[in-house]
Amino acid sequence: MLRAPAEIKYADELDYLESIDTGFKPFSWRLSPRMVRIFVLGSERSDGLDREIPQKWFGDRSFVERSIVTLASDRGLLLIGDPGTGKSWLAELLAAAISRNSTLVVQGTAGTTEDHIKYSWNVSMVIAKGQSRESMIPSPIMTAMERGVIGRFEELTRSTSDVQDALISILSEKYVSIPELDDDNIVFAQPGFSIIATANSRDRGVNDLSSALKRRFNFVRIPVVTNKKSEAEIVRFRTAELLRRHQIDLELPPTLLDILLQSFADLRAAAASATGEDEKLESALSTAEQIGVLEDAILHSRFFGDSTLKAATLAGSLVGSLARRSPEDLAILNKYLHGVVEPRSKQDEGGSWKEFLDGGRNAIATLS
Repeated sequence: MLRAPAEIKYADELDYLESIDTGFKPFSWRLSPRMVRIFVLGSERSDGLDREIPQKWFGDRSFVERSIVTLASDRGLLLIGDPGTGKSWLAELLAAAISRNSTLVVQGTAGTTEDHIKYSWNVSMVIAKGQSRESMIPSPIMTAMERGVIGRFEELTRSTSDVQDALISILSEKYVSIPELDDDNIVFAQPGFSIIATANSRDRGVNDLSSALKRRFNFVRIPVVTNKKSEAEIVRFRTAELLRRHQIDLELPPTLLDILLQSFADLRAAAASATGEDEKLESALSTAEQIGVLEDAILHSRFFGDSTLKAATLAGSLVGSLARRSPEDLAILNKYLHGVVEPRSKQDEGGSWKEFLDGGRNAIATLS
């Protein structure tokens, strides 16, 4: 598999936690709420486990606990925040821990229809035998209802309002009617069914949620990680996974990680003080984008360098990844290099900031 879902990737951990779990399990949950939290946030010495469970999602503990409590109730869970804050990853981990299945997913887009949420029909079977439960194709959400597990809806606000509203009856009545059938025409949700939806806070105004739908969700807002220590842990964790996937043996120099983290912190500060949109990068400058920049630099070093990550390569990847508008983004990055990186490079004689400055300038000159 190019990318295994969490329940397969961490099957050994889930088996272990399930084997020692003596806590109360709501509905058909595979793990108790306490064990779900341990799976997501990692174990501590006070948990008294025989083996260590590594941390997989990095963020405030209260966000995870509130999410778990919501899923143990009869309300849906809506994770909302800026792009790249780990909403989808948290949703996947929760579904894997609770249901051992995180793949019952509907992806919200402008082309998502009500059929994607409820059901559709196998046309050839309908022509041959007529409409029946056998010729019906249940959606991932309907499948989750029938099995009593967690269904996921990614980018809820990207889908149109009428499609969103199809969730209202599912979340409130907990069943789906099938008017095309005379018998066996209602699918009831089994205990344990719930929905985890994600929404991008930058998509406000695209397709806002109705008040009726909002009332059926508990909102958990996931902020952008600004703590350098936490952000460094996330970048190291995800980068190590990427290196294993690409089978690359390359060490990440701590100095270059510091440069990457500091660059994003500087650019975020500049965006926060900007007075107009033209003075802000189009990028959300999220942790996920930092990981993307680092992955790009590592692969470039592996395939077209000497397998050693250099500051100039990192700068080129940063410019290439963040410069989405020309000339606006190029001008912002050029101003950052001259106003912030250049003075820093003069103070850091013989260090990596000078090489980072030169690499950034070369990348901008190539794109200009």
